[in-house]
Amino acid sequence: MPVKKKRKSSGSEDAGMKKCRISSFCRVQTPSRLISGDDSFSSKKCLAWFYEYAGTDEVVGPEGMEKFCEDIGVEPENIIMLVLAWKLEAQNMGFFTKEEWLKGMTSLQCDCTEKLQSKFDYLRSQLNDLSVFKQIYRYAFDFARDKDQRSLDIDTAKSMLALLLGRTWPLFSAFHQFLEQSKYRVMNKDQWFNVLEFSRTVHADLSNYDEDGACKCAFSVTGDCTLHSFAILNH
Repeated sequence: MPVKKKRKSSGSEDAGMKKCRISSFCRVQTPSRLISGDDSFSSKKCLAWFYEYAGTDEVVGPEGMEKFCEDIGVEPENIIMLVLAWKLEAQNMGFFTKEEWLKGMTSLQCDCTEKLQSKFDYLRSQLNDLSVFKQIYRYAFDFARDKDQRSLDIDTAKSMLALLLGRTWPLFSAFHQFLEQSKYRVMNKDQWFNVLEFSRTVHADLSNYDEDGACKCAFSVTGDCTLHSFAILNH
């Protein structure tokens, strides 16, 4: 009796363990395969997503961009949109071409709203890398300017500087006020690049700014002393 009882118990345990393993496989393995399939990037789906905003055109224009921003839950002025445009290598502010969309979204592996929203933290994190931020900052100048102009109009420049430096540069408010009160109507590329360099190298109290030395030369553009004038006024 003890032997038979033992065998019966062993068989029961084996059957139970087998049932448990099968049940576990169904609960864990099957959803895993389904999730993997759902997460895979689809160029066809990405293209269909593009046409939701482009309509019958080959470019997402201002109206489509407005709807796109509404769907992803981001204001057009949010810096995420600038980083996204940089990722897509968009040439004109307020527009995404089909080629830019497909190339950029493929790089991000996004073919729908939800996948792009899941990338927001990643897009924000790009701004924390100094070398990447410099790339985005340089990109912003050509992205925002009118393509028939070589410079940024001063209002656009102030808006873009606020977006890029407003929260991180202690002197930004003072510099913004300086631009407001100045007679400058445009900002050229050299000035744009110099503002970033100035914000990174000159202390918030301007204590390391040598008004007669290297700093003056470094931040004075030919025929213009925008940052030097700002530094002297606020020293």
